[in-house]
Amino acid sequence: MSTNIAVADSVFPSLDLATEALAPVDGVLTLSADTSQDAILAVAADAEALLVTYSEITADVIAGLNNCKAIGRFGIGVNNIDIDAATAKGIVVTYAPVYCLDEVSDHAMALLLAAARKIPFANKQVHSGTWNMPDVVPIPRLRGKTLGLIGFGNIPQKIVGKAQAFGMKVIANDPFVNKDIAKNLDVDLVELDDLYAQSDFVSVHAPLLPETENMFNMDTFKKMKSNAILVNTARGPLVEINDLAKALDAGEIAGAGLDVLPVEPPAADCPLIGRDDVILSPHTGFYSEDALLDLQTTVAGDVCTVLQGGTPKYPVNPDVLK
Repeated sequence: MSTNIAVADSVFPSLDLATEALAPVDGVLTLSADTSQDAILAVAADAEALLVTYSEITADVIAGLNNCKAIGRFGIGVNNIDIDAATAKGIVVTYAPVYCLDEVSDHAMALLLAAARKIPFANKQVHSGTWNMPDVVPIPRLRGKTLGLIGFGNIPQKIVGKAQAFGMKVIANDPFVNKDIAKNLDVDLVELDDLYAQSDFVSVHAPLLPETENMFNMDTFKKMKSNAILVNTARGPLVEINDLAKALDAGEIAGAGLDVLPVEPPAADCPLIGRDDVILSPHTGFYSEDALLDLQTTVAGDVCTVLQGGTPKYPVNPDVLK
């Protein structure tokens, strides 16, 4: 007998890998027509599991799930799912916290390097017919510079060795991290204001919470070095982009490399568009073909485990399993 699996939305070229991972329960995947609540419930109301990437799975959506045992989130963050509502209804939520550690940490370093060496600006100059090295200076030497990591979970821990290979000192702020982990990686844990004051580069890896939204605002930028470069591969709303533009104009900091924005895609009047001191990429930090393979198989595999009565590898709300 087949098992009905609803899919709220998908960014994948196909869901063949997820289907393969769900083969032990004879999973049949049905994709929602769009991301509206009504469309999602049209395929998910009686489904035994729900797979989701970016769609909002609100308390109202969860209330309409009559037979659901698991919600699998294709990604690291779960802020688009009402975890409390799922837990109250006995639904296990799973995710993929380690599928793109290499990709995001690589991307953060790529943004840092490109901003420090001003590669996009230099490339634009040469392609426009200007070959003039003085236009690109000043350019800092990386060896001896300090990289400050906001958050010290799996991704920033991956960055440490890459930055240290360039001779950089790494410091971090994370009130929840095990101090022995930082010590073993030769990373100093410091207070947040000290990190801002000491860092030549600040890379953001904090979760998006009410208390972290817009944590990078004008007050924060004024605490940073005037030569500092901000890198964000975490969540767009962590940075107040209007304040960032003003801080760059005022010389409070020197540049930014952002893979995420508060609104994606950005509006035409976004204050960061067209600036030579801001590098933007369209939320591609997570991506590689290998990462997508891991993502589908990890999440669908965990959902399959739940449907078989087992314990998933990556539950968000493990209390449901007790």
